[in-house]
Amino acid sequence: MASLLSDDNPLHASPALYVVATPLGNRQDITLRALSVLAAVNVIAAEDTRHSVKLLDAHGISAKMLALHEHNEQEGATRIIAMLEAGQHVALITDAGTPAVSDPGARLVARVQEAGHVVVPVPGACAAITALSASGLTAAHFHFHGFLPPKSAARRAALDALRSVDATLVFYEAPHRVLETVEDLVATLEPAREIVFARELTKLFEQIARMPLAEARSWLAEDANRQRGEFVLLVGPAPRAEGLPPEAGRILRLLLAELPLKTAARLAADITGLPKNALYEEALKLKG
Repeated sequence: MASLLSDDNPLHASPALYVVATPLGNRQDITLRALSVLAAVNVIAAEDTRHSVKLLDAHGISAKMLALHEHNEQEGATRIIAMLEAGQHVALITDAGTPAVSDPGARLVARVQEAGHVVVPVPGACAAITALSASGLTAAHFHFHGFLPPKSAARRAALDALRSVDATLVFYEAPHRVLETVEDLVATLEPAREIVFARELTKLFEQIARMPLAEARSWLAEDANRQRGEFVLLVGPAPRAEGLPPEAGRILRLLLAELPLKTAARLAADITGLPKNALYEEALKLKG
């Protein structure tokens, strides 16, 4: 099926919802297509209209706006569907980055699709991908988790469930919780993993720092400025034990979470058929 979009006309032939990515910080990161769509639609739904109008004013775009955020998304979806049924085109933006990715928009998109209307993605900035591209982490895969639970017990449980994921783990975190989250990362995951702090991406005080997880808390504590701004935290997968298959390491970590070191190594040897001495040495490393 041929696309109904073109460089000359950014709008779909049918009334549509456009999910438009906006800059993380630097206003020059908006795409030409995003500007064309935002200038052409009838209505722009924004997470915070007061924030978004500054971006629109900077690019000379004047449009009717409505607020759509996590507290009114269902009500806003009903209004937007009515606009689409009346033949209008609507764009969705959030405060920064790509809507519906740890930001409002997913419920709206689902409702619009269920109502039989077209949803058009207009790609651009995404904090997770921006951070990954400059992280220096080399794992072949990544697992995007977004925000962890705000309470420590639930956060540690979530992290424990992610221990066996053989991929870079990607989290978003707010400045007032970043130190507590790092403490839970250190307490839950292997200290030999690498962590990358990607802070204030594309903004004046952008900072990207990579280090062993064991050093993360002291790095944050050395300078209070390092705890400011919006964070993407990237945690590399657990280092693989030399000579041991990945599955053996996973089994050993699960046993160590519940049993004494010697018992865990013995049971891991019984389960895998691998040498107990090698598993014991690996268990010592995992215990730090």
